[in-house]
Amino acid sequence: MSRDQHKVLIANRGEIAVRIMQSCRDLNLAFVAVYTKEDAASGHVALARELGGEEALVRIHNYLDAGDILSAADAKGATAIHPGYGFFSENYRFARRVVERSRPMHFIGPSWRVIRDLGDKINTKRLARSLGVPTVPGSDRAIYDEMEAETIAQQLFDYQEKQGVARPMVLVKASAGGGGMGIDEVHNMNRFRQTYRRIRNYSQRQFNDPGVLIEQRIFNYNHLEVQIVSARGGDDPVHFGTRNCSVQSPGRQKRIETAPGFFPEGLSYSFDARKVMDDIVRHSLSIAREIKYDNVGTWEWIVTPKGDPFLMEVNTRIQVENGVSAAIARIKGQDGVNLIREQIRLGLGEPMGYSQDDVSFGGVGIEYRIIAEDTQNRFAPWTGRIEKIAWQQQDWLKMHTHVPKDRPYQIPTEYDPNLALAIIWGKDLEEAKARGAAFLDDFVLEGVDAQGVALKSNIAFLREKTKDLLEF
Repeated sequence: MSRDQHKVLIANRGEIAVRIMQSCRDLNLAFVAVYTKEDAASGHVALARELGGEEALVRIHNYLDAGDILSAADAKGATAIHPGYGFFSENYRFARRVVERSRPMHFIGPSWRVIRDLGDKINTKRLARSLGVPTVPGSDRAIYDEMEAETIAQQLFDYQEKQGVARPMVLVKASAGGGGMGIDEVHNMNRFRQTYRRIRNYSQRQFNDPGVLIEQRIFNYNHLEVQIVSARGGDDPVHFGTRNCSVQSPGRQKRIETAPGFFPEGLSYSFDARKVMDDIVRHSLSIAREIKYDNVGTWEWIVTPKGDPFLMEVNTRIQVENGVSAAIARIKGQDGVNLIREQIRLGLGEPMGYSQDDVSFGGVGIEYRIIAEDTQNRFAPWTGRIEKIAWQQQDWLKMHTHVPKDRPYQIPTEYDPNLALAIIWGKDLEEAKARGAAFLDDFVLEGVDAQGVALKSNIAFLREKTKDLLEF
């Protein structure tokens, strides 16, 4: 089937739905968007109506109702589903259902087997170690024997002491747990056995599996990512550089992303920052080749103050911060890289059309996540009505938002209060930071809650953190 015969159902909302629509338009692809009652006033609904009319819209009950999504796809004759990020984007069972049902469609993402295999953190760690890729020190399988657990813990404490860690710590985690459940910290071996037994018993009760993972707890680090893109078949993956996501909320939610991951051209590091970036790219590509990764994905790393990189996990989806990597990339010398467009094109089975030698990089990109939140109150979400959102157009700025500019917008309490993404480009770090600061100073965001209290946002937090970007 040729590209212009496809129709993509966008199984998401907000900013990412807007960007998928725009990418479909660029590719001359038909699309259909879904929305819930709570999202009827969202800009993604308005854009779908503008670009495709009422035929391009389907109201559903819930973005997490697979039956709703697939029924909408069938009703509109969609040939592909783009899950965006979150929701079904890393659900291998949903991806498998999309491609193996009686009326199969394309899943715009990696194959379901890849999602399954890399979604298992233990499996990913084991695969990485088999390829010589450094991972967070600790076990790469569930531990069921108490003496083996103690041996691993002692090795981790010894390793941290050799690294000069002032306060060594080991994590004991229920291997079958998730979402922060069944995790405890141990500061010395005297407390380890008691903690191990408690977590083992908890895991048995909660998950019917007493397996436990033992890992080093790393506190002081930079969070780097490697952006990988590959066509179906996964034979020749290409990287689109590194980015630094170390500016986060106390809950470890990203707030600023910067590409590239370090800036050795203008900043001093206590390690060879260029080598670290080259190493994590090389390691990420080795895993992508081994598992035949076949779409867009992100390899997440932590880097210690001594420059030791450890692979944390692989995210088998497009990420919010894809645009900051695209901002510094060129394909065959051409600006305007759009990784969502690449994801759709490759997900429909088109060939890559370029190699790593065709990808070049220039400048520095900064992405700000603009969010209605109270940064003075543990970054608690703010709920209310956006009265005005405005910014000055610049050739070095890209804005992505689902918040309408021409009317007030009530933030739905059912969803997160992310309002916009701003992506700034500069020829170097100093210019990017200066432009970022100027953007934040001029950005207009006004609103009130139900009690008439003025909107709270993270603009001041972003402005403060801009000063020290990429410093370690």
